[in-house]
Amino acid sequence: MRVRGHLYEDFTVGQVLQHHWGRTLNETDNTLFSTLTLHFNPTYFNAPYAQELGYKRVPLNPLLVFNTVVGMSVEDLSEIGGPFLGIDQLVYHQPVYPGETVYARSTVVAKRESASNPENGIVSWRTEGFNQGGEPVLSYDRTNLVRKGAPAK
Repeated sequence: MRVRGHLYEDFTVGQVLQHHWGRTLNETDNTLFSTLTLHFNPTYFNAPYAQELGYKRVPLNPLLVFNTVVGMSVEDLSEIGGPFLGIDQLVYHQPVYPGETVYARSTVVAKRESASNPENGIVSWRTEGFNQGGEPVLSYDRTNLVRKGAPAK
């Protein structure tokens, strides 16, 4: 059986986790995501409008790109469980267009014991999303409560 996720003890500050696979996003992903989330900004489904705003063509909904990158990081960062504590410093560096493939990596930026919950620790990561050319498309900081492997003393 393959073990997925990491416990608090598995993380060290400065550790880099390259998230596997990547994901090619297409027009259908964009239309479905935007429609299902009621995100009716014409930038993400109207080519002339997007071009008037300076885009080469209709870009992907940035929330789709964000959710894809977060999803790619789950197996490595939080699959074992533990409450999600927040996202900070989210920056979109450039648009992503249909047909582009997004990849992600995370770096452990902080970890500490939880004062109120000794069975867990608090870990923060800096996650970066890249396109197939290695150019950054987004970055953010994420924090989770992460289960410890051994009971607290």
